[in-house]
Amino acid sequence: MKITLCGSIGFYKEIESIRDSLIKNGYEVKIPELPLEIPREFSGDKKYYFGQYIEQNGGIDNFPVGHKIWSLKERAIRDHYKKIDWCESILVINLEKKGVDGYIGGNTLIEIGVAFYLKKQIFILNPVSSELSYKQEILGMKPIIINGDLSLIK
Repeated sequence: MKITLCGSIGFYKEIESIRDSLIKNGYEVKIPELPLEIPREFSGDKKYYFGQYIEQNGGIDNFPVGHKIWSLKERAIRDHYKKIDWCESILVINLEKKGVDGYIGGNTLIEIGVAFYLKKQIFILNPVSSELSYKQEILGMKPIIINGDLSLIK
């Protein structure tokens, strides 16, 4: 089975670990790319990744619509959509973040929506937090919650 992993880049180490476990069990797996490195035109000689660069340069509101940096984000989003198109199912890695167990952020939410639209099977690692205002939308896409048990992916 072909699986694409989705989740916050803050969970990247866990995403890599789960990828490795799934590959050992015979799955083909694609994961998000590490946060894109910011080109030198933005960062000079310093090495920054997208989110880090935005945080250290005054926050998201300092980068208005049309700013060149958004082309980088667009490229990353489109790249991951291609991985969702390629697979048979997605596995959403939803761990604790920002004090929320079962966290699913905005970008992961839209990835779930793309998978749903493309009629891909949707697995979610842990129960979805009731603190998320869009929990009903996620549950409406009828994911399979595997409660951390990768053997339930079939």
